[in-house]
Amino acid sequence: MTQFVNVAKASDIPDQSAKCVEVQGRRICLVNLGGTFYAIDDTCTHAEASLSEGHVTGDEIMCPLHMATFSILTGEVTGPPADEDLATYRVRVNGDDVAVEL
Repeated sequence: MTQFVNVAKASDIPDQSAKCVEVQGRRICLVNLGGTFYAIDDTCTHAEASLSEGHVTGDEIMCPLHMATFSILTGEVTGPPADEDLATYRVRVNGDDVAVEL
């Protein structure tokens, strides 16, 4: 059974930035795009770098290690060298609380 789990405060994640949270053994990258929050796996599928340490441009995030890019909206690879998509998670914001469905 899935459930939403509070993982962060919205006020801690500025617009156009990312933050890694660890919950139930998973590293999840939370991204704020204009006040809308998205959640994808934090680990790059190419070389296991932390995507939350990468650069957010538009609706993409770039891996800081080898510059692979992913869609923040869908988790799809948008640029090499990665060739495997990321898992995405539903997000719910209630006040300042950001919750991810696990």
